[in-house]
Amino acid sequence: MSMFTSFDTSASGLTAQRYRMDIIAENVANANTTRTEDGDPYRRKVVVFEEKGVRNSDSFSHVLGSIRKNYAGKGVKVTRVFEDHATEMNMVYDPSHPDADENGYVTYPNVNIITEMTNLIDASRSYEANSTAFTASKNMARQGLELGQ
Repeated sequence: MSMFTSFDTSASGLTAQRYRMDIIAENVANANTTRTEDGDPYRRKVVVFEEKGVRNSDSFSHVLGSIRKNYAGKGVKVTRVFEDHATEMNMVYDPSHPDADENGYVTYPNVNIITEMTNLIDASRSYEANSTAFTASKNMARQGLELGQ
């Protein structure tokens, strides 16, 4: 594992967690959006990560063999962002709302602020951990260079 691999791994983690925080912020900002451009209520978005360099079509034995031969951290990447259709939308009785149905109920997004804030704290801590790892790698590289003086 080269010195720069650790930089790349930490940098990919920083980028992925920053993107995750952006999606969480979008969810929080749209927590009360009852109508999007297509006319439906906003749906919560979720980020999916995957290890870089791993293909889903590889068999287990192939992946295990390649890891044994050359174990090196490759980092993380965002594979997709999907809309959460598993969580039900929030129905609130408000007949005076312009988006109320014929029964007086308004469909609000399936965004739970507590869940989003918990995910934001998790992403923030992961970002901090990647930042700390990057700083530690940088300090080790600097000390190695100073030994050669």
